[in-house]
Amino acid sequence: MKSAPGFLLAAKRCEIHGLEQLAITAELVGSIDRLVHVLQKERGASNVYLGSGGTRFAAQRLQIIAESAAAEAEVRQRLYRLDTDSGRMAGGARLFSRIAWVLHGLDALPALRERIAAQALNAAQVTAALSELIAGLLAVVFEAADTAADPAISRALVALFNFMQGKELAGQERATGAAAFAAGRAAAVHQQRLLHLIEAQERCFQVFAEFAEPDALARWRAQQSAATLAELERLRRVLCVAAPEGALDTDLADVWFDCCSRRLDAMRDIEDALAAHLQQLCAVKLGEARADLQNHTSLVDSLAAAGPGGAAPVAVFFERALAGAEGGGALLAADGLGPQLGRSLLEMLQAQARRLQAMSDELNAVRGALNERKVIERAKGLLMAHRGLTEDQAYKLLRQTAMNQNRRLVEVAEATLALADFLPPGQ
Repeated sequence: MKSAPGFLLAAKRCEIHGLEQLAITAELVGSIDRLVHVLQKERGASNVYLGSGGTRFAAQRLQIIAESAAAEAEVRQRLYRLDTDSGRMAGGARLFSRIAWVLHGLDALPALRERIAAQALNAAQVTAALSELIAGLLAVVFEAADTAADPAISRALVALFNFMQGKELAGQERATGAAAFAAGRAAAVHQQRLLHLIEAQERCFQVFAEFAEPDALARWRAQQSAATLAELERLRRVLCVAAPEGALDTDLADVWFDCCSRRLDAMRDIEDALAAHLQQLCAVKLGEARADLQNHTSLVDSLAAAGPGGAAPVAVFFERALAGAEGGGALLAADGLGPQLGRSLLEMLQAQARRLQAMSDELNAVRGALNERKVIERAKGLLMAHRGLTEDQAYKLLRQTAMNQNRRLVEVAEATLALADFLPPGQ
């Protein structure tokens, strides 16, 4: 017959298995971080290449592609280490679906590069295609954060995901501006896109600041006062206040690209630190869980060696309930090791229950940020489908409604989803 101690040890082994999978996932997230960074560089270089009619960044683009291939190989290697057979991985269905989508995109990447080299695509198409692949990679990080069962690890993943998302938006800003400068003009739609990207970055970095550990947050705030930002703001104004379709200095394409790249490289340093902190945290938590299992096992072995202990285990379990009852104290006075070990086991069970409850409470708080993102994304998708809006337009509508009604954005998104059945069919 399986006993309470046996189930307690089984619970700890499940926790260790989950942490082992999280440690592997954390390594994968670090590799995804590196691949995303190189793909962002490739996207920016491709935009300059196409915007200039193939006269700029041809050699740089080929070098970046070689870097990207190496980073992709590392990601694939990490993916193959994931436990896809046992079916025991928390949130595996969503995570593995995201990974399958990413692998499909990576398989199609060489053909996309050939079309870019032949200038068979324009900058907007390339930006959309590579941004979709990067979004898929970031979705893998999001699912990892959403399925993490340890609150400290979950916080680290939420901070890393939002920082990576903000950096991705900064990379899209680099690509959009590079294409405009290289082409020598800024269309009104591009100017609106840049303004949206700048604002969206700030939202991501605000969430990052809420969940980041102090050292990473201090490094980020130090970067915000760097001289690079002054040059970036100047170039942003050139792009955003230029007359629609007005001429731009094409020589600024290289200046813009270098300025944005310095910023993204500095952000990459923080990403690396966040990824390293995540992996270290997984190692520490895994070590603690294994030590707990060893201690629990020793106690259970001692309990078994001491024998049944008569009525003592029952007395210990109901100790608090019987403490005020007549004769209750006599039940706790049994001789031998039974009561002592039984009390130790009960304390261990209670400590485990308190720890799991505290973890659950903290996880609920951490996942609030993830759930809000899901709700807002679903509301944007609903508006895009039923109103024929672009993603930027859908977000602006939600944001403007929230401002007009003095409500939180997520509350407006929830209200929008509640009205889904009353919206007209999409055109």
